[in-house]
Amino acid sequence: MTFPAYWVSNIFFVNLLLWKAGGSCFINICLMIFTSENILLLGAVLVFVSIIISKTGFRFGVPTLLLFLLVGMLFGCEGFGLEFNSPKSAQFIGMIALSIILFTGGMDTKFTEIKPIAIPGLLLSTVALLITTLLTGGFIFCLAMLSGMNMELSVLASFLLAATMSSTDSASVFSILRSQKMQLKHNLKPLLELESGSNDPMAYMLTILLIHVIHNPGDVSGWDIAKDLVLQFGLAIVISIAIGKAVVWLINKIELSNTALYSVLLLSVVFFTFAITDLVGGNGYLAVYIAGLVVGNSKVILKREMSLFMDSLTWLFQVIMFLTLGLLVVPSEMIHVAPAGLLIGLFMMFVARPLSVFACLAPFKDLPLKAQTFISWVGLRGAVPIIFATYPVVEKIPGSDIIFNIVFFITLLSLIMQGMSIGWFAKRLHLDLPPEEEKKFDIHIPDEMSSSLYEVTLTEEILKNGDNLAKMNIPKGHLVMMVKRGKEYIVPNGQTQLLEGDVMLFISSNEHLPEQ
Repeated sequence: MTFPAYWVSNIFFVNLLLWKAGGSCFINICLMIFTSENILLLGAVLVFVSIIISKTGFRFGVPTLLLFLLVGMLFGCEGFGLEFNSPKSAQFIGMIALSIILFTGGMDTKFTEIKPIAIPGLLLSTVALLITTLLTGGFIFCLAMLSGMNMELSVLASFLLAATMSSTDSASVFSILRSQKMQLKHNLKPLLELESGSNDPMAYMLTILLIHVIHNPGDVSGWDIAKDLVLQFGLAIVISIAIGKAVVWLINKIELSNTALYSVLLLSVVFFTFAITDLVGGNGYLAVYIAGLVVGNSKVILKREMSLFMDSLTWLFQVIMFLTLGLLVVPSEMIHVAPAGLLIGLFMMFVARPLSVFACLAPFKDLPLKAQTFISWVGLRGAVPIIFATYPVVEKIPGSDIIFNIVFFITLLSLIMQGMSIGWFAKRLHLDLPPEEEKKFDIHIPDEMSSSLYEVTLTEEILKNGDNLAKMNIPKGHLVMMVKRGKEYIVPNGQTQLLEGDVMLFISSNEHLPEQ
């Protein structure tokens, strides 16, 4: 019996050694390095295993993204033996994934939700991030001077480490808040999503800036730094708004024969926005987030279909990104920095992040202390800090291996301690709201229609004047489309008997919409 050459060679093989002793069975699975022949098989197995495990983890409140990281580590060089040691490739995957995640997050965010909290959100994503970096960087440098910490970092490298993990991770925040369908008082949910979606660019700029200063000491002035920040933010805002409005116009006018191509067109615009903004010196991450906001808050044909497409891509690339980062790390190397990582992580959770949040939100009296406390606790670390930590590795900054391992350790610590307790903490602070009632009809109408759908559950009070549509006083401008009874769907006529508990789906012109 013959086998393809790539199975015989080092491209990919699975070697099962069964050894029975005392009723036990030892299985040694040797999986060799990624190649073009096995990458689809290995990738499919990793994604499949991650999703199956995440279903179990969700029942126990374990963040899904943490499980993806752990699966990557399990299959990595010190687990089942997959060899992946390319920070540059991880960086590229992270860039693609973050572009999609940030655009989708912006697309799902409504201006009406973020308008009341825009100022505190932007303060958290800029000033609070900078304060967190300064406080944490100073603490790291003091820690590096202590013996036994296994950290040999200069002043600038200490602040570089702080900058890489200073942002609240958008992937983690979006995933946890939305997968748990969490509803919070004081507009906390849109505030946290705005902060996490808009603070990655600031952390990215600080990381790149500090790497440049380390490579070119004394060559960068404060004026250069300020000018660069303004330029990156300004270009990102102008370009993203222009592209966002242009793509809205194009999608509404182009009239493609295949509706599936609209989603592909939108995806190409996401990557174009990032690339062109980065090419001219702006911040690509901020640009894709703002472009998503523009598209999501405009009237666009097939918006729901495109949104579902982007949501699916977001989950796919979140899985790929976290698995990749899990494969990249060498777990045994984290043991040496675990004491320092634990101290730095606890300092960020209980000192740096709270102080920066309280300082920035002190003027906002509509955000009580318990709300600010909750915001400080949702300073989740995730994929973004790990991706930013690959930049010092690629640029060969002294101590870059220490920076990467500490960031990875703190990310695990944050997802375990903070990620698993967000729902519980919200309840303890009495900030949680009842979840939104699940819709009985999964039906949507295009944005361009001046009509809306709403549901009414029939009660004894509603049925007291009659148990069919002919006897009900349904006002002008409202039409009953369908009735759901248990798992059965009924298209009613005037004489259809209606029962208590039935759910009626109405369509109404917007000027006739009922009061809530």
